[in-house]
Amino acid sequence: MLSARVYSYVARVPGYFTNIKETVTTIFEGMSITFSHFVRKPYTVQYPDRIPIRIQDTLPFRYRGILAVDLEICTGCLACERACPIDCIVIEAVKDKETRTMMLNRFDIDIAKCMYCGLCSEPCPTGSIHHTSEFEGADFTLQSMLRHYVPTPVAAYKPKKGPETDPVIAPILDRGMTYVGDFAPAVAAPAPKAVPVPEATPAASAADE
Repeated sequence: MLSARVYSYVARVPGYFTNIKETVTTIFEGMSITFSHFVRKPYTVQYPDRIPIRIQDTLPFRYRGILAVDLEICTGCLACERACPIDCIVIEAVKDKETRTMMLNRFDIDIAKCMYCGLCSEPCPTGSIHHTSEFEGADFTLQSMLRHYVPTPVAAYKPKKGPETDPVIAPILDRGMTYVGDFAPAVAAPAPKAVPVPEATPAASAADE
């Protein structure tokens, strides 16, 4: 009985020292990588200063940053409000009975609730609501993250049949339509037409024979 117990202890000794060896080896492997960074050039980018170009200026046009609204080209169609899956957009648009003009009384976006899905900007006919390249939305209170884009009631934009002639609205509309154009589905290329194969004439068939 005693010899069997001693034998089991002796059999465990090689495995015990093997575990110690592997532990020491892996520690030195990990620390060698750590210490190698002391002699390497750091990869840390100082933010927000000490960079030649603003990070916002390096982002693509379709980057989904904080939402913005150009009221100058907002038609008050409520498409963005209906498309938002979490109801972070609230719009109040009332048609003036006297002037027959759509009036925007409220256009609020809760940035704290926004999940930057882009579903609100896709159905916008003029690109009024769009994502920007700004991503610094941190603030001290949730109330300050509620953006009010209509300080006073304003008339909604009415698209013209021809090109926009207002020198102030034209560049804003161009930017909006460029944004909308990026969401437009690509036009499928026309399928190649089948070329008919000419049938063999009887004379040609006889010559072949």
